[in-house]
Amino acid sequence: NHTLLTEFVLSGLSSHPELQHLLLLMFSLVYTTAVIGNLLICMVTLHPTLQVPMYFFLRVLSFLDISTASTVVPKMLVSFLSEDRNISYMGCVTQLYCVVFLATIEWYLLAAMAYDRYVAVCNPLRYTVIMNTRVCLSLVLLSCCSGNVVSVVQTAWVFTLPFCGPRKINYFFCDIPPLILLSCTDTLLYEKQIITATVLVILMPFCLIVVSYACIISSILKISSTDSRHKTFSTCFSHLIVVTLYCTSGTLIYLQPKSSNSQDTKKVLALIYTTIIPTLNPLIYSLRNKEVREVLIRMVAVLVKK
Repeated sequence: NHTLLTEFVLSGLSSHPELQHLLLLMFSLVYTTAVIGNLLICMVTLHPTLQVPMYFFLRVLSFLDISTASTVVPKMLVSFLSEDRNISYMGCVTQLYCVVFLATIEWYLLAAMAYDRYVAVCNPLRYTVIMNTRVCLSLVLLSCCSGNVVSVVQTAWVFTLPFCGPRKINYFFCDIPPLILLSCTDTLLYEKQIITATVLVILMPFCLIVVSYACIISSILKISSTDSRHKTFSTCFSHLIVVTLYCTSGTLIYLQPKSSNSQDTKKVLALIYTTIIPTLNPLIYSLRNKEVREVLIRMVAVLVKK
């Protein structure tokens, strides 16, 4: 028998009462760090001296990171304080749509950023021609349109599945794998479809990113200056670590969407791309950058003088 659900219950991150206050403190700090760090990047990259494509993409990335964390973490923090972990049916629909939408945009944006770095390093004389304002805006707009299509399809498909029996989602937010576990129908076709989406949304951009950085590293090896090689290698390596972490967590979650024996593992993996990555991105992509640091220091100095 199919049950008409008006709300779901999120199990939360942990079922141990003694850990709730510790988790609340820890993730409050992580969330605050993510929001403040990304807001700083949004503000700093508006400076007139940083009006180049790389910083435009970083500004968009920071906005996406704030949005992703804000879609998931506040509800999780409330669950640490309250026994009421209900989420309305439409609230769950909205949260799933936003998570998929933002994650899809971020993957395509990371691929665009890798291409931008490839052009800057491997074809510097034509950089301003290739990566002009129109191209940059088009890449972001295309990422947003792709994110909307993917998110609408995924969300609509999940919520057309019949849900029966338990309404408890063994997760800390509404996501595809725990939701399809509640369905009382055969989801094999949907599982194949989500695997296809994972390949298109995560693995293909990841391959493009790896190819771009491989070309960059190949060009770096031709640089005679040891200091320049070391600096560029360090930047590429840190970027690839974050992207690989993002890719690994996403693919392990969505390539086996109905694997019920690994929900606790999937919670940890989901934390990586919804909370940890948004906290790391400002440090990895921006605050390690000398130009960004100099502008930030000048802005702080001006504020102190006032």
